[in-house]
Amino acid sequence: MRIGLLGTGVVGQTLGRRLVGLGHEVKMGSRSAGNDKAVAWAADAGEGASEGTFADAAEFGELVINATAGVASLDALDAAGAANLAGKVLVDVANALDASHGMPPIVGVGNADSLGEQIQRAFPEARVVKTLNTMNCSVMVDPTIVAGSHTVFLSGNDASAKAEVRRLLAEFGWPADDMLDLGGIESSRGVEMYVGLWVHLWMATGTGELNVKVVVVAGA
Repeated sequence: MRIGLLGTGVVGQTLGRRLVGLGHEVKMGSRSAGNDKAVAWAADAGEGASEGTFADAAEFGELVINATAGVASLDALDAAGAANLAGKVLVDVANALDASHGMPPIVGVGNADSLGEQIQRAFPEARVVKTLNTMNCSVMVDPTIVAGSHTVFLSGNDASAKAEVRRLLAEFGWPADDMLDLGGIESSRGVEMYVGLWVHLWMATGTGELNVKVVVVAGA
């Protein structure tokens, strides 16, 4: 599959490297072609990896992943272009984190909204699926890093888009039983707010390589 990957940070680079390793063609997008981080990533990731602008990556991808900083995601997607996103699955793994006042950061965009919803409203022809934002990027692409069974969430309005994302998660190694569909894109509010707890878990344990497991009591 051709995948457009927006964002040159550690999350984007980790996702991109894993996707190339799985045999996908990945174009990493940034604000300008020739971005130093993107060029270095493409050279390191090898055959199947390339780079360009946000618009280049969005046009290239049959599926597009938003791995930009959440506070800048809407601007990055504007640069990617609505026409380049129309009809495509847009996987949003971003979190809106404001660390300008120190740690822990302020998390999310409010109780009555979410970044996932803002993206879907701004790009109504894209098929937005929120997932993987509740964990460290190393766990995103290799769930076996955390021992035992644990949960990855999906939110989105389009059932076929979520089915496509499930297939991608399975390629990363996520068992079907560990994928929990939370419903429409409005459920992004919950998973984005959860990141506030994740930050404290990371600070308390000294590692980001952790995750949560949803356990349903039999007969409940």
